[in-house]
Amino acid sequence: MTDDAKQSMDLSTSDTLDVSDELTDHVSDALSHAETSDTETPQTSEATEEVALDEEKVKDEIEIQIDLLQDQDWVVRREAIITLGEMGDERCVEPLVRALHDGDWQVRDAAIEALAMVGSPAVEGLIKQLRDWDIRKYAIRALGKIKDERVLDPLIGQLRKDEFLEDATDALVELGEPAVEKLVAAMKDKDENVRKQAVIALGRIKNDKALDPLIEMLQDKDWYIRLTAAAALEKIGDERGRQAIKPLMQDPDLVVKMRAERILAAWKKKAATV
Repeated sequence: MTDDAKQSMDLSTSDTLDVSDELTDHVSDALSHAETSDTETPQTSEATEEVALDEEKVKDEIEIQIDLLQDQDWVVRREAIITLGEMGDERCVEPLVRALHDGDWQVRDAAIEALAMVGSPAVEGLIKQLRDWDIRKYAIRALGKIKDERVLDPLIGQLRKDEFLEDATDALVELGEPAVEKLVAAMKDKDENVRKQAVIALGRIKNDKALDPLIEMLQDKDWYIRLTAAAALEKIGDERGRQAIKPLMQDPDLVVKMRAERILAAWKKKAATV
């Protein structure tokens, strides 16, 4: 073979190798891209799904229970209210307060108990509801179940309302000892209703701290205040109260005089049986 032929063959072989290498590289790149695409596609899909989940507003348990308050079945509403009360979260207050408007009394009662379970976070919301005549009664009852000093002045204020003074009295009695100091001060109030209900509440609470202030009320110019103060002292049952009631047997008001006589007679009978 001539040198020219050999050279021509070498060049042809070189060109063929170059083309082959180029083709191989192209195929390799294509395969590599395909592999990368196959690998990345599931990850991309998974990431998209995760973003979709993040964007979706998934309701938590509180929101689920709040939605159930719209159910037509009063049993479902009541159970949702009980659950919200047990959660005790501040977010439960507003829907529970709204539930005080419910048309079913069992649902309203459940809302009162639930707000009491929430406790202090519910106080401000309930105080605002005292302006609403329709649910004031229920708000008062709920406040009486929350041991928080912020409830005392609003409840004392309700003693001035003829329609709600009995409810407020019951609420203050339920609070018990924490209400005694405010009730003692209320016995000096200018409003007769406030003084009267304060005396009645203190008699029902039966706290010794009220003893001396109640004895003092036996001198009140209002016969009914003297009467209720004597009854309150009877309930407390302290000997000093008995001694303080004795002068009422000479009271100018016949009703007060007769009540004092009955109280002292019952006291004497009780002492004889001990």
